[in-house]
Amino acid sequence: MPFLGQDWRSPGQSWVKTADGWKRFVDEKSGSFVSDLSSYCNKDVYNKENLFNSLNYDVAAKKRKKDMLNSKTKTQYFHQEKWIYVHKGSTKERHGYCTLGEAFNRLDFSTAILDSRRFNYVVRLLELIAKSQLTSLSGIAQKNFMNILEKVVLKVLEDQQNIRLIRELLQTLYTSLCTLVQRVGKSVLVGNINMWVYRMETILHWQQQLNNVQITRPAFKGLTFTDLPLCLQLNIMQRLSDGRDLVSLGQVAPDLHVLSEDRLLWKKLCQYHFSERQIRKRLILSDKGQLDWKKMYFKLVRCYPRKEQYGDTLQLCRHCHILSWKGTDHPCTANNPESCSVSLSPQDFINLFKF
Repeated sequence: MPFLGQDWRSPGQSWVKTADGWKRFVDEKSGSFVSDLSSYCNKDVYNKENLFNSLNYDVAAKKRKKDMLNSKTKTQYFHQEKWIYVHKGSTKERHGYCTLGEAFNRLDFSTAILDSRRFNYVVRLLELIAKSQLTSLSGIAQKNFMNILEKVVLKVLEDQQNIRLIRELLQTLYTSLCTLVQRVGKSVLVGNINMWVYRMETILHWQQQLNNVQITRPAFKGLTFTDLPLCLQLNIMQRLSDGRDLVSLGQVAPDLHVLSEDRLLWKKLCQYHFSERQIRKRLILSDKGQLDWKKMYFKLVRCYPRKEQYGDTLQLCRHCHILSWKGTDHPCTANNPESCSVSLSPQDFINLFKF
């Protein structure tokens, strides 16, 4: 309510002093008295009630919109900046610290999976989160995790590449969820148990779709891999970093099977992934008394992690502590920002948020 002495006039009205000493309003067009002070008080109260009702309506509308967004599992959350500060503790300049869920929401993983240089990096990161970090994700981060995973599955179903890689990712995720869901009631997973059961059913559906994929033979009938000279075929095989890919390639044709059994090929693969000390601990001899590099490779894989290489990775700026994709602009004050950037493996990314 207006304070005493406040001007009550509306546009087109003026003050007039009456015989009884009271000031009243006069409409400038008609010349008649408009109302007394009490009527304006009532009018002001009426206007305030309308304003209050309008504000209540706006709040209710915003709440309904928020509830609708939160209820949709496929809702995506986008941010204008594609980088994020990473702090391991509170400072005078910045309170609190960044969580794994925040970083997962802010970094542009939905676009990254469309880039062949970043695809394997994102898939490996999803696998590490599925193994041990699901309970660290907020509700929004969980939704984004499932949304990105769905995009990955749809991409693989469309281009028919990296099928085995995604099968393993889905199996890892499903196994982790089976373990976590059994511990419901102990604040293990964020969200309703029915939502997680629905997500597990979705994962089974994706696995079935991937199992039913029939690789279509390309219509191109020109030069094929087997038409290349043997030296070129071996050169290409040496660039495969997974022994299972070599085994699969050897099942295509008898000639390729002979090449895939080449001892030098498996020796280079072992030396690429493992150190000499690790190799010496897992020596296996063949019937001919020679080192069986193929068997040694699969033995080493079960004992030690393989070397990981990616076309493009996330980078951490040591100067400003900003995490971003390589080539992404961020507000760095260093004279030479590129010299301050350190490439992070997927495991390094996870380790940043282990306080």
